[in-house]
Amino acid sequence: MALRTFVTTLLGAILLAGCSGANEDTELQEVNLYSARHYDSDLPLYERFTELTGIKINRIEGNADQLIARMKSEGTNSPADVLIAADAGALWRAQEAGLFQPVQSETLTSRIPANLREPDGNWYGFMRRARIVAYDAAKVKPEEIDDYAKLAEPRFRGKLCVRSSDSVYNLSLVGALIEAWGEKRAEQWVSGIVANMARPPEGGDRDQIRAVGAGVCEVALTNSYYYIRMASSDDEADRKLTQRVKLGFPSLDGKGAHVNISGGGVAVNAPNKANAVRLLEFFASAEAQSHIAAENNEFPASPDVTAPSPVDSYSNFTANPMGVAAFAARQPEAQSLMSAAGWR
Repeated sequence: MALRTFVTTLLGAILLAGCSGANEDTELQEVNLYSARHYDSDLPLYERFTELTGIKINRIEGNADQLIARMKSEGTNSPADVLIAADAGALWRAQEAGLFQPVQSETLTSRIPANLREPDGNWYGFMRRARIVAYDAAKVKPEEIDDYAKLAEPRFRGKLCVRSSDSVYNLSLVGALIEAWGEKRAEQWVSGIVANMARPPEGGDRDQIRAVGAGVCEVALTNSYYYIRMASSDDEADRKLTQRVKLGFPSLDGKGAHVNISGGGVAVNAPNKANAVRLLEFFASAEAQSHIAAENNEFPASPDVTAPSPVDSYSNFTANPMGVAAFAARQPEAQSLMSAAGWR
């Protein structure tokens, strides 16, 4: 009887082990994505990844700060495999919180230029967006906005529109200026921007572009893809506006326009690390970059990916080669300068 009980117990253990193996196999066919990108155009991309790999994407969305806070509270039990965000500064904050693990991938290092990724492999950029200038072509000459320094000059006193200082895009731009110029000169530039504001900061980038069109201001800081969206929009008013309001690409120290990224990294406690790496590699592929460029009007990160229409009409600009990790780490300093200058 004791022998029969032992055999029954042993068979039960074997069956449980088999079931456990089946569950592990199921887990290996999924990846948990925490995404701060809120674009419906990304959904077909996720479906395509599943089609190619058989790996299901489980997606949780929120803004970057919400997702970072969630991962911190989840701790070692976090199900997150990949965190993606639409700014290098957000990725840096996640890294500083210990939420990424470095990964080395020949695909990622060969496809993503060194200046568009974190040096130790904690995160990689797969799309670029330039922070540039929308201007009233009837009032502003292109050579008046061909350098970021000129935006802070008295020429534009009371003629500049910009969103708030807590915009991560503005923080990254000021971080880049600190990296390039040092804190003192960047502080002077920030003070000049505040003095040149046509109104207190309000709204998003498209609101700044529309304010230029409405005559509220002559120039405005914006991300490139917002303008391109409006120029190719189904909204006739937006299309007409971009016939009067043009896009300029200022240069930083003569080295080209400030470029930020969308990108992501593998979570420190990723339960499906191999699948997480495969997802990042997919985002770095020519197919994925071409899709995002066409649907969300961002610029591809990889130099071998040709920008599709309508992005191609704006892609022939010089991008500043500054490493995105360098200016991302300057965001706390940038916030301090902007707050002290009254950029609210």
